[in-house]
Amino acid sequence: MFKEILKKTVEGEKLTEAEAKKAMDIIMNGEATPSQISSLVTVFRFRGETIEELTGFVRSMREHALTFDHDMEVVDTCGTGGDASSTFNISTATAIVLSGLGVKVAKHGNRGMSSKSGSAEVLDYLGIPTQSSAEKALESLEKNNMCFLFAQQYHASMKYAAPTRKEIGFRNIFNLLGPLTNPANSKRQLIGVFDTVHAEKMAETLRNLGTERALIVTGGEGLDELSITTHTDLVTLNGGKIIRSQLVPEDVGLNRGELADIQVNSVQQSAEMILSVLAGTGGEAATNIVLLNAGAGLYAAGKVEAIAEGVHEASQAIKSGRIYEHLQLLREERKVESHA
Repeated sequence: MFKEILKKTVEGEKLTEAEAKKAMDIIMNGEATPSQISSLVTVFRFRGETIEELTGFVRSMREHALTFDHDMEVVDTCGTGGDASSTFNISTATAIVLSGLGVKVAKHGNRGMSSKSGSAEVLDYLGIPTQSSAEKALESLEKNNMCFLFAQQYHASMKYAAPTRKEIGFRNIFNLLGPLTNPANSKRQLIGVFDTVHAEKMAETLRNLGTERALIVTGGEGLDELSITTHTDLVTLNGGKIIRSQLVPEDVGLNRGELADIQVNSVQQSAEMILSVLAGTGGEAATNIVLLNAGAGLYAAGKVEAIAEGVHEASQAIKSGRIYEHLQLLREERKVESHA
């Protein structure tokens, strides 16, 4: 079956949603060889993927993932990665700010694949617990407004594709699929994507899968975050409608900064930059990019009517010390767990 699907894609044909789901089922069940997986992702890298194909792939990955049930409104800030920008962990800092503002954040993430610092490593360095089970994740989400969903733990079937993905070394369809497969089934998302050409397809896919509101953002310099240095391309999914727009920092009352001021060379540097921002002592560029993304996150969560309003709320919360206090509560939870 996989050979037939692969032959179809190599000959330039598009897969139906059902065929794409079947192909991913075969991969997730360990029934495809490394060379077959490599061939498939290479084809998609060159020709791109359709909405039907993305939808089928995501349905399969969600079915094979470890998930947990809840009745909370949950937001995720997971991005695609792969932008090769060496910035600090902006989406992780954003998740902490949002949780400190009362938003339930199920942060989906991984160790660093192509970055200097993955979300798992930087949270560990900050002393913030990354939960070892779905039960503990749910408990943390209820108690602290935030949990970390380690991709390798919740997507165990990815072990069959992971070696091939690492060996080929280039960005591929799995970069796009990660943010679309949140184990907490988040209906609201802030997704950074390394290239805006993929954004509308991702929005269409999320609409097919029942997402209520999502902001899919790409910095003008190719950042998979809202950019503080230039414009940001936004694709907004809201109530079934998809709208494309652009935003610059000045639109929300923020000054522009330099990319060099938000770049790091290690997990330690990333963690230190996050700490300074949350303590209200960070550099202007680092602080402003967190405020910008937190404002977008508050909008995605439905807590504000506009990103500018969200930026203001996040700024006031950091200045008041509220976010740093929340950070300390998250760190205290690590100490409690270690003594349990």
